[in-house]
Amino acid sequence: MINEIIKKIKFDKNSDRLGPDCPFTHYKLYFKKAMRKICNKKFKYFGENAEFRPGAYAIACSNISIGKRVVIRPLTMIFADPVENGAGVTIEDDVLIGSGVHFYCGNHKFDDPNIPIYYQGHSLAKPITVKRGAWIGANSIILPGVTIHENSVVAAGAIVTHDVEAKVVVGGVPARVIKKIV
Repeated sequence: MINEIIKKIKFDKNSDRLGPDCPFTHYKLYFKKAMRKICNKKFKYFGENAEFRPGAYAIACSNISIGKRVVIRPLTMIFADPVENGAGVTIEDDVLIGSGVHFYCGNHKFDDPNIPIYYQGHSLAKPITVKRGAWIGANSIILPGVTIHENSVVAAGAIVTHDVEAKVVVGGVPARVIKKIV
């Protein structure tokens, strides 16, 4: 059992991820100074006054940039491409993100109806960018290749499959423009 614990501690410390499934690094997220230190180490960029709250997940942290004054709230999941220099997630400064938002740079292939999806592999990962001043509502899902432009709003629970233009509100499944912000 001691060997398993030592192995898990090393994995948590050296892995390219953060989250509750990595308890030996996750506890640091409860303490602001320790949170900043681990986030600066793990993420590609971690801006001034940014926060990564306990209960959030990040996979392939080295391909994730979190801007200044961005808070990643509990139950948010950020899945970047785990390949070195692969497709990443870029969240620019002053972005608001609700709890439980999911970001996915990759997806499963499902081209061949004669082969179980499990065996079809993954499609090419595509980057996700959230531009300055945007607001992503709770429990939204942002899919591969999406850019959410400046000062736009994604309504809670929306599934964003295409780019969102600047200064609009989108919502629904799939997300569509509800109104322009004037």
